[in-house]
Amino acid sequence: MLECTSAVAGSCFVRGLGVNPACCEISPGKGGGSSFVTAVNQTLAGTWEFKQTLTIVPSLSLSALALGLYTVNAVYGDTITMPCRLEVPDGLMFGKWKYEMPNGSPVFIAFRSSTKKNVQYDDVPDYKDRLSLSENYTLSIRNARISDEKRFVCMLVTEDDVSEEPTIVKVFKQPSQPEILHQADFLETGKLQMLGECVARDSYPEGNVTWYKNGRVLQPVDEVVVINLQKIVDKATGLFTMTSSLQYMPTKEDANAKFSCIVTYYGPSGQKTIQSEPVVFDVHYPTEKVTIQVLPQSSTIKEGDNITLKCLGNGNPPPQEFLFYIPGETEGIRSSDTYVMTDVRRNATGEYKCSLTDKSMMDSTTITVHYLDLQLTPSGEVTKQIGEALPVSCTISSSRNATVFWIKDNTRMQTSPSFSSLQYQDAGNYICETTLQEVEGLKKRKTLKLIVEGKPQIKMTKKTNTNKMSKTIICHVEGFPKPAVQWTVTGTGSIINKTEETKYVNGKFSSKIVIAPEENVTLTCIAENQLERTVTSLNVSAISIPEYDEPEDRNDDNSEKVNDQAKLIVGIVVGLLLAALVAGVVYWLYVKKSKTASKHVDKDLGNIEENKKLEENNHKSET
Repeated sequence: MLECTSAVAGSCFVRGLGVNPACCEISPGKGGGSSFVTAVNQTLAGTWEFKQTLTIVPSLSLSALALGLYTVNAVYGDTITMPCRLEVPDGLMFGKWKYEMPNGSPVFIAFRSSTKKNVQYDDVPDYKDRLSLSENYTLSIRNARISDEKRFVCMLVTEDDVSEEPTIVKVFKQPSQPEILHQADFLETGKLQMLGECVARDSYPEGNVTWYKNGRVLQPVDEVVVINLQKIVDKATGLFTMTSSLQYMPTKEDANAKFSCIVTYYGPSGQKTIQSEPVVFDVHYPTEKVTIQVLPQSSTIKEGDNITLKCLGNGNPPPQEFLFYIPGETEGIRSSDTYVMTDVRRNATGEYKCSLTDKSMMDSTTITVHYLDLQLTPSGEVTKQIGEALPVSCTISSSRNATVFWIKDNTRMQTSPSFSSLQYQDAGNYICETTLQEVEGLKKRKTLKLIVEGKPQIKMTKKTNTNKMSKTIICHVEGFPKPAVQWTVTGTGSIINKTEETKYVNGKFSSKIVIAPEENVTLTCIAENQLERTVTSLNVSAISIPEYDEPEDRNDDNSEKVNDQAKLIVGIVVGLLLAALVAGVVYWLYVKKSKTASKHVDKDLGNIEENKKLEENNHKSET
């Protein structure tokens, strides 16, 4: 075995059959680093002397040996492969591998003969069944361990020389993904407390732990951020477990903050990192403001609505109890965060408040309960007589300006109804409706069912039909309830067709018959309803005698609304004209009597006298 016997400036002396310059290390010079003497000469005294003049110190420090030496980086659990980086010399006898103990003593682990091609592995417990030495003297170590991190030496031996080449083995183990353990149930503002521990296991070499908040590094700050890192090595495996605890004083803004930790470690290819899953903590902080809300969140509230007052505190956790103050009450009502009011009335309008139970904070809101009242006079079913006056009023009381409109028989009216003299067409179903435009769903309506009654009124007309063979007699009837009409005929003649009636509209209709009288006849129209029975007669000449046709009553609704004074004037004028006509007829008859008259003339005279009487009756009726 070769060994280093001394360290002298400029030389390194060895004993034995060969030179082991690797046992001597040159200390760093001014330029830094270390180098090893490889060229030696044998002196006359039989010793080996190094020709390079350097300062030599014995050492087995791995950190020093690693400087300038070939290094193999291995992953924990994988296979370490170390080639023998020596050129195979002529006359090679065998090759050997050894590693060096911390005290410098060598431990041989593998031998391979160059001639017999056999391989022998030394009885070293740490490497039992783990070694493999190839023909080119490459050494492989299976299932790399931390304890394999050593200085291995490949030795090629001839009869004259021993060549050695060291290889440094470095083993790396990636740590497990860090976890944040022992997390706080919640964080409380203004209080320094343990947030959690970041733990990364089975690392080699040991790594470093850094805490992050929302992706930014947390730097230690006295009484705000306190970080302690602890590294523990497993004696059995040599692996490190890093535990970093974080004490933290949160603020309200940390409510949704994401905390994580990152482990920085070294691997075969350099520096790497692994990050933990982020965690979010429930941050507790006191209430700083109280807010009252009205639910549902509608801009308007109307009578009959159900509303809920909700009180909110911006603390975490939020307050569970509040005091509610309603208008007119001095003492608060203790409740949860809600206070319910059902079927509210207009007297619920006012200011509402809520506060914390200690009354330290309070908020208020004003509630306006909108209302709408409608009074229709008269309302319901009302029966009046034609020509009577009927005052109608629709009175509104509301919290805001309301829109009012009238509907008659499903048709919207342009103006409000006013009845100074009721007519049949005024009858119908009237609705007064009002709404508050700004308040959805708030509207009222009331109904007036107006019935206009009247005794039957009759007006009869006659005309000769265009065929000159018949005459049409019409009985115009007004009245409500609808009168029943009957006809009677006095005299000879025949009724050509049955009675025909027009549609009953606005208290009016007409009944007509068509006759062909052979002589003068009198037709009587009888109209009767629950109020009265009215009878009117009309003399009709024989078909051979032409009539002064009377126009049918074609007055529409507007003509019927002529005021009573105009009707009176027209009646007077018509009466005067009829009186003049009667006087002329009487004078003419007087003259005719003085002459001999034929039977036919006598008959005509009878008709004229009957017509005169009927016209006088009609005149009296119209007047």
